[in-house]
Amino acid sequence: MTKKSFFITGGFTFIGIGVGFILLKFSALYFIASILIGIGAGLLIGTLTDKNIK
Repeated sequence: MTKKSFFITGGFTFIGIGVGFILLKFSALYFIASILIGIGAGLLIGTLTDKNIK
């Protein structure tokens, strides 16, 4: 993974944490789920934008 991919993953993780804090008033499971969705989306976008994959 390139440095760009790490920034994309970190950015989506922060987005997931932000959304999770909004959803925390409903359930703690929504908080955890939004963090995991943010990490997963960041890894997916980071992999798709990586130029080194053949």
